[in-house]
Amino acid sequence: MPHTTTNSNRWRTIDIVVAAVIAVAFGVIFWAWGLVWKAADPAFAAAPASQAVMYGVWLVPAVLGGLVIRKPGAALFCEAVAATVSALLGAEWGGITIVQGLIQGLGAELAFAAFRYRSFRLPVAVLAGALTGLSAAVFDFFAWNAEYDLVSYRLPYAALTVLSAAVVAGVGGWYLTRALAETGVLDRFPAGRDRTLV
Repeated sequence: MPHTTTNSNRWRTIDIVVAAVIAVAFGVIFWAWGLVWKAADPAFAAAPASQAVMYGVWLVPAVLGGLVIRKPGAALFCEAVAATVSALLGAEWGGITIVQGLIQGLGAELAFAAFRYRSFRLPVAVLAGALTGLSAAVFDFFAWNAEYDLVSYRLPYAALTVLSAAVVAGVGGWYLTRALAETGVLDRFPAGRDRTLV
């Protein structure tokens, strides 16, 4: 029987199916999180930029997809498709959400690519989260926040976006992958068999 390497870049049918499931599930979560974000506006009225601490939820599928699928394009695919689903469900930001998802997914993709899709330990997940957050922060800096003050809003918002992404998407995505692996649903993936990811 030929040996199948765990770092093969070829996508299997199950990779596509699971990536799509992750993306669609988070697309629904994105849409719902948009409603939570809007409802939370008054709570951050005194310091509007601090609402960026909630941002990381929108970046989880990029990291989760990369950790589970472990193939080039997985992080980008999961984030972009999730953004597309949320736009189709009526996210208030409309079609630009799809462009934003592509840019955000690229951040995580760069982190996994930097390690040649061979390391999926916690520090790599945190880096993927942080770079996804950085991509999001740069996009928002110019696309959404250009009219706001640099020091009191744009810079703090960007910094908190990166921090939120590193913690929620990076650390959270890594622990979510481990939790899924423990259930056995990832047994057909290296992520489901690897118990040495710390």
